[in-house]
Amino acid sequence: MMSSAIGKLRVIGMLEGISFLLLLFLAMPLKYGAGMDMAVTIAGSVHGALFILYIAAVIFVWIQRRWTFLRAIIAMTVSVIPFGPFVFDKSLRREQETGIASDSVTG
Repeated sequence: MMSSAIGKLRVIGMLEGISFLLLLFLAMPLKYGAGMDMAVTIAGSVHGALFILYIAAVIFVWIQRRWTFLRAIIAMTVSVIPFGPFVFDKSLRREQETGIASDSVTG
């Protein structure tokens, strides 16, 4: 899975998506419900680094695979929607298997 640029993007997308969900559904409730500010500091830092890595990976794949501008924007947009990277991964998996990109979120 990690041998291609698409494979690397898929892995980074999964990690970024998980970090976003942990930030939203674990760290933020700990901060506001239990006063544990450090949870957001740690999860937010990890998520921020993974987000930047994800955007860089999207740009790399956009250039390498000659994606349309629309596909690149979709790939970037899904990263700010909870569960978005997991839905978009279906399209990336299909592209990885067939070599053909689609401008829709799910293929």
